[in-house]
Amino acid sequence: MGRLASIGVKAEDSEEVRLRKAALTLLVALIITLSVVWVGIYAVLGLYLSAAIPFTYQVLAVASILALSRGWSFERFSAFHLTLWLILPLLLQVSLGGFVASSGVILWSLIAALGALIFVPHPIRWFAIYAVAVVVSGVAEPFLDPAPMPTVVNVSFFVLNIGAVSGAIYFVLRYFMRGLAREQERSERLLLNILPASTAKRLRAGEEPIADRYQEVAVLFADVVDFTSISEQLTPDEVVGLLDDLFTEFDTLADRWGLEKIKTIGDAYMAVGGLPEPRGDAPEAAAGMALEMLEAAARVRESLQLRIGIDLGPVAAGVIGRRKFAYDLWGDAVNTASRMESHGVPGRIQVTERVQRRLRDRYDFEQRGPIEVKGKGTMAPYLLVARPGGGERVDGSARRAAAEPR
Repeated sequence: MGRLASIGVKAEDSEEVRLRKAALTLLVALIITLSVVWVGIYAVLGLYLSAAIPFTYQVLAVASILALSRGWSFERFSAFHLTLWLILPLLLQVSLGGFVASSGVILWSLIAALGALIFVPHPIRWFAIYAVAVVVSGVAEPFLDPAPMPTVVNVSFFVLNIGAVSGAIYFVLRYFMRGLAREQERSERLLLNILPASTAKRLRAGEEPIADRYQEVAVLFADVVDFTSISEQLTPDEVVGLLDDLFTEFDTLADRWGLEKIKTIGDAYMAVGGLPEPRGDAPEAAAGMALEMLEAAARVRESLQLRIGIDLGPVAAGVIGRRKFAYDLWGDAVNTASRMESHGVPGRIQVTERVQRRLRDRYDFEQRGPIEVKGKGTMAPYLLVARPGGGERVDGSARRAAAEPR
C-alpha cells in the first residue's frame, strides 16, 4: 500500500499535497477492487451492458494510475476520476432502469461530490454537477424500462451500494484526517521549538502583538571557542553533526534545569530562566546549567571549549515577524550577558556582579578584575568555578575532570 500511495508524489510536494495524492490513489484502487463484485453479478445476470460500465471504469482507472506514475499531472488525474464518478453511475442507473431497479447506484456519484472537498479547488462546482445528475436521473425515471432483477439481488445491491459508498467515503476521510492530525502534531512540535508553550498557545488563539515584560530573568549565552577554525577542518556534514550533537545536549540540559531555549545562531546558544513563568531561582538554574554545559561540550568532543556569559535583570520578550516569526528578548540584561560571553575566558563561565551577589552563598567564584567591555565601559565580572555546596571546581585546567560522569 505504501508504494501505491507514493505514485505521483514529487520531492517538492508539501506534506499536505502528498497526503491528498496518496488518499486519492488509494481510493481509486479501492473502487477498482470493489467494482469486481458489480461486474461479476451483472454479467451472471446477463446484464452485459450494465457489467461493461464498471468494467470500463476499472480499465480506465488502471490506465490512469499508470499514466500518473509516468508523469501525468495530479490535477488532471483527480479531475478525470471525479468526472468518471459523476457520469458512470448515472449511465449505470439508466442502463438498469432507474433508482429502484439499480438499487440507487447513483449514490456512487456522492464520492465525487464529497471527494472534491479534498482533491480539487472549487469543490462546489462538483457538488452542483452531482445535484444535476440526481435531478436528471429522477426526471428520466418514468421513461426507463426496469431491468429484470430478482428481489433478493435488488435488496442485496441496495445494501452493497449504501455500504460500499459509505465505506469508501469513511475510508478516504479517515485516512486524510489522520494524516492531517499527524501533520498538525509535527507542526506543533516545530512551533514549540521556536516558541515557549504558553506563547505558542496565545499565538494560535490569534493574540497579537505578543509582548511581555519580566522583572527578573537570567540570560545565558554560550558559544564554541574558535569554532571557525574547527569547522574548516571538517566536512559540512561533520560540522552540522557536531553542532546537532552539542545543541541536543544543551536542549536536554535546558529541559532538566527548567530554562527556555530562545535560539541558536551559528555556534551560539541562548537560553533564559524566569520566563514565560517567573521563578525565584532563575540565576541558580542558569548557573547549574552552565556548569553542565562545559561537561557536555567535553563529552561531545574533548577539544571543544565554550565561553559562557550570564546576567540577571528585567527584559522585554515577544514575538516578531508574520511569515517567519521568532521569539526574542530585549533589555540590558540580554546585552550584558552577550558581552559577558564575548569578553569571556575560554572554558569558563563569566557572570556579572549582580549574578555573583545572588549566588555567592551557594557557588564559588573567582574575581576576574576590571575589564573593558564594549558598550558597557569598565566592569568587574566574576568567573563561576564550582557547583552548589562546594562541588568540584570547573575551570580551564580541569576540563578533563569536568567531563567525567558524576
